[in-house]
Amino acid sequence: MIPVNKSALLITYPIKDIAGEAKSLAESAGYSVERTVTQKHLTRSKFGIGKGKADEVRELIKSLNIEFVIFDEILKPTQQYNLAKLCEADIIDREKLILEIFRLRSNTEESKIQIKLAELHYEAVRIKEKVRLAKRGEQPGFFGLGKYDADVHLLDIKRRISVLRKKLVKEEKRKVLQRTSRARSGFPTVSIIGYTSVGKTTLFNLLTGESKLVGIELFTTLSTSSRIVNIKGNKVMFSDTVGFISKLPAYMIDAFKSTLQELIFSDIILLVVDISQSYEIIKKQLSSSFTVLIHLGVSIAKIIYVFNKMDLVKPEEASEKCKQLGILNESNKNPVMISSKTGMNLSVLLETIQSKIFANMMKVDN
Repeated sequence: MIPVNKSALLITYPIKDIAGEAKSLAESAGYSVERTVTQKHLTRSKFGIGKGKADEVRELIKSLNIEFVIFDEILKPTQQYNLAKLCEADIIDREKLILEIFRLRSNTEESKIQIKLAELHYEAVRIKEKVRLAKRGEQPGFFGLGKYDADVHLLDIKRRISVLRKKLVKEEKRKVLQRTSRARSGFPTVSIIGYTSVGKTTLFNLLTGESKLVGIELFTTLSTSSRIVNIKGNKVMFSDTVGFISKLPAYMIDAFKSTLQELIFSDIILLVVDISQSYEIIKKQLSSSFTVLIHLGVSIAKIIYVFNKMDLVKPEEASEKCKQLGILNESNKNPVMISSKTGMNLSVLLETIQSKIFANMMKVDN
């Protein structure tokens, strides 16, 4: 567990599920949400929120002695500066919050490089804004740098980005060798993907007999883990991957490209869905997952839909959600209903995987 010791005010949308995810993100980064302020629009020009709402936030910060403002949207540097100046507090937008969680969750050398690369990209954009504001005569003190210092710092960031990219290229070459070795061994590969906290790692543990860390915190997994499993005499490589999330900037996807590229070379992709969520949330989470897959150029034909957490819903409710999503009884789109917690329908999932692997092999042979 990450200790919660930083008081924060959360600004989010007035929608229960969205506000709940935003609060979970904040807590995953170690913030204690003391008050939540909601507004229908969070992309207004000057502060992200309206002037009246911004004044309300400023007064709450003063009266409650709050240290940070968590803004559940990606802010432009100018908006971040304007709100910070008005409220006299650190503004953590959704982009920065995700980066903080990534940094706290990183446990491999590769993921640490990837996260640092994303952080430097985020910082570089804001240093450029510092230079622009300084030319206008502004004194954006929360940036902590004078104009000359900002120019020097920006050059340093660019140099560090170049160094990190070279390190990632080495990691990519190492992974290419691993994939080549696996291809020679003839092991089919199955990658487990999906929105963060849908139960991917629990399913990985169930399939492989592993005991990887699982939890209610977001982004428990940030690096790929792979294990070989014997399915009816055939060896199959299963991989657990980083979870997806909405509004993930393209540069963050690119930073994790060496990890996510495993999906391109996988024979099968298990797209895990939390069926206990509402239809609206499932639709949004699937959209976020497909955004990443399309950005990476992953073939949708590889996908097996895995509707997880069936122990929490009735079968007819799950079927109705499938119909609403338009992925029931379509060619190659029949979802497998499972519970990775109880093991329900695990044998059905394994048979579906084996059948798809056999079908893929037949296509190659032909």
